[in-house]
Amino acid sequence: MKIFRRPPLPGIDAGAALAEARQLIGRRVEQPARRAFLQRSLTLGGLSMLTGCSISDNAGVEAALTRISQFNDTVQGLIFDPARLAPTYPESMITRPFPFNAYYGEDEVRQVDGAAWRLEVTGLVADKRQWTLAALRAMQQHDQVTRHICVEGWSAIGKWGGVRFSDFLARVGADTSARYVGFQCADDYYTSIDMPTALHPQTLLALTYDGEPLPPRYGFPVKLRMPTKLGYKNPKHIQAMFVTNTNPGGYWEDQGYNWFGGS
Repeated sequence: MKIFRRPPLPGIDAGAALAEARQLIGRRVEQPARRAFLQRSLTLGGLSMLTGCSISDNAGVEAALTRISQFNDTVQGLIFDPARLAPTYPESMITRPFPFNAYYGEDEVRQVDGAAWRLEVTGLVADKRQWTLAALRAMQQHDQVTRHICVEGWSAIGKWGGVRFSDFLARVGADTSARYVGFQCADDYYTSIDMPTALHPQTLLALTYDGEPLPPRYGFPVKLRMPTKLGYKNPKHIQAMFVTNTNPGGYWEDQGYNWFGGS
């Protein structure tokens, strides 16, 4: 029996292309098990068949992985259950100290003047008035002890308190049939989430950590806390939010991380 061997693609170093693809998968796919599986099983033919893209150069590899990432986002969105709660934990299991995480060092944490701070609300909302910290603190508060899961492979349990984001969206008259909510932050970070996650009962505009006002290292004055999302989807130092039907992307998402970012 003759075994057919596909001839090498002209003008491409197959080994280099696959190495590049595996490296990109390492950045694009969050769950370690899924990432390892894709990296082990990846071949040029498999990548081409999965995506329908021509794998003839590094640009083709990048395009193919973009298609995989978009498919992953779609699947995560379809299987997300807005009624399913993330696990909660007793306070005895809180990680102390809770790790600092950001795209910059802890010595570069932004210092925000809480008295002067205002939350801008724009887009598809009825009430575009700015919010003060006092106004947010006057709303009903909720606490949760949940696990923060980082894309880098570590996790930690913390206690956050604040306003249910669904309550806030109702208060400002947000169009909850819209697809996205975007966030801009005082540390130049930005990200966005899907509306079902925005309305999830555990999604908080966090104002406190472990019963105390949110420290600067954890995102003072306001952090969006979502135990259903990976850490990079939880923005800190929020200063503006908007409701839209156009995907706003995000700091890491625009560099290749999956947009949905479910944990």
